[in-house]
Amino acid sequence: MTRRAVVTGVGHYLPERVVPNSEFESTLDTTDEWIRSRSGIERRHFAAEGETTSDLATKAARAALEDAGCDLDAVDAIVVATSTADLTFPSAATMVQARLGMTSGFAFDVQAVCAGFVYALSNANALILSGQADRVLVIGAETFSRIMDWTDRSTCVLFGDGAGALLLEAQEGEGRNTDRGILAVDLNSDGRYKDLLYVDGGVSTQTTGHLRMQGNQVFRHAVEKLAKTANTSLERAGLTSDDVDWIVPHQANIRIIQGTAKKMGLGMDKVVVTVQDHGNTSAASIPLALSVGKQKGQIKSGDLIVTEAIGGGLAWGSVVVRW
Repeated sequence: MTRRAVVTGVGHYLPERVVPNSEFESTLDTTDEWIRSRSGIERRHFAAEGETTSDLATKAARAALEDAGCDLDAVDAIVVATSTADLTFPSAATMVQARLGMTSGFAFDVQAVCAGFVYALSNANALILSGQADRVLVIGAETFSRIMDWTDRSTCVLFGDGAGALLLEAQEGEGRNTDRGILAVDLNSDGRYKDLLYVDGGVSTQTTGHLRMQGNQVFRHAVEKLAKTANTSLERAGLTSDDVDWIVPHQANIRIIQGTAKKMGLGMDKVVVTVQDHGNTSAASIPLALSVGKQKGQIKSGDLIVTEAIGGGLAWGSVVVRW
């Protein structure tokens, strides 16, 4: 028998405020049509004043626990993927731990920007496979609206706020790729590409900063690297793209999503797409899409899913999981 990290619950939370593309037309040289045609985004959610990343994460975590029918006492660890934590420290994860009322176990953050949730899933999987934890809440949560330059039409219209969460639970499998749970992971980074996507501020520079991006360059790297990492994970699992039921990609740009699917030889009918409603929610986008996909009846038990993401660093990776 083989120990596996199996998804037993999923949930998400979106702030109440919905911001349509048209809201930017009065302050920027842009239009709804321009934004849609270049990104596929139609609307996004922005956190309310005083609403923090850990607030969003906590609500998504509660939804995942409810979906799993799991008591908080059974959770051993919380891993939060975020680049927009409430404070420099302590971690957003420990804040979620406190708000949930969890007084045992451990919690920590993972920061790999848009690839953060893939990295967090990999860490949670390792905790379960090593026996350090039996149940791990894995959360992606962001308030990217707090780091936007509202005069830069090439970036500020692309991002939104939100949170998604999965509950991973240790279960016994047969050691085959027909098992439920995480079957393979592939992680990568290359710091030479830092200037393609970054925030021009931070603690050691004593500035807050705003997100900066060379969109064309990021697009070029994204399609190539996302397809490659997805195929690498599938190969490690002894599978091919023909076995895939759903790609659940990082929801950054519809053209990147389409390009990656095409490069993998898969049609868009096998892709869960939420970018039109959420924009780019960075580390929150994959768990948000997984939760919405399950709610809509797209994702079902036994489905083979590939998640992949790329973000600042550059950092990128993928996970193959059987639902």
